Amino acid sequence: MHDGAVDTHPLWRPFSADSNATRQSQRVAFRQVEPGPLREYDSRWADAFGRVRTALVGALGPGTAITHVGSTAVPGMIAKPVIDVDVLVTDVLDEASWLPKLEEIGFRLVFRDVIAGDPHCQLTLGDPNTNLHVWRPDAAEPRRHRLFVSWLQRHPEDRRRYADAKAEAVRAAADGLRYNDAKAAVVYDLYERVFAADPDHPHAPRPRP
Repeated sequence: MHDGAVDTHPLWRPFSADSNATRQSQRVAFRQVEPGPLREYDSRWADAFGRVRTALVGALGPGTAITHVGSTAVPGMIAKPVIDVDVLVTDVLDEASWLPKLEEIGFRLVFRDVIAGDPHCQLTLGDPNTNLHVWRPDAAEPRRHRLFVSWLQRHPEDRRRYADAKAEAVRAAADGLRYNDAKAAVVYDLYERVFAADPDHPHAPRPRP
């Protein structure tokens, strides 16, 4: 993407303070198990992802692209104990080709929506507690997720900043704000740091409003 003389990273997205609240209209069901409170990093989360990955490969086939994303993929990061996973399928909208296979192993569809122009479905699993995000292979959001995780793994100062934002978001959520929206500003600012440091794509600063 190029805006006049201003370079913009291809994975940049405008800041939205209430995107999580807005997407609730796309909800089709509720998760099996609530996320629970923030916890210190637990090395067993990597093992939990391994269990989810094995189940997904068994259901969708050995060539399926499956990635552990989110805070539980970052050693040293506090997180709600929910394993976030991105999975790529040929056609998200062709639910008959993948959804029954996932439901058979215990997943439940909770959202159908569109993120950054890409169709997206979110499913949950009760054990281990999992958010599964289904995307098409060329979707932008899974690439954003991988960049974000990689950055946090390599930058302890930003892990601390994000951890502080999470703790503050929990307090804000107690006042009626949605947890993800309450930390959206810090997430956006961290992405700006990620994009500015990417050697493959020039990016001029895009401060949020």
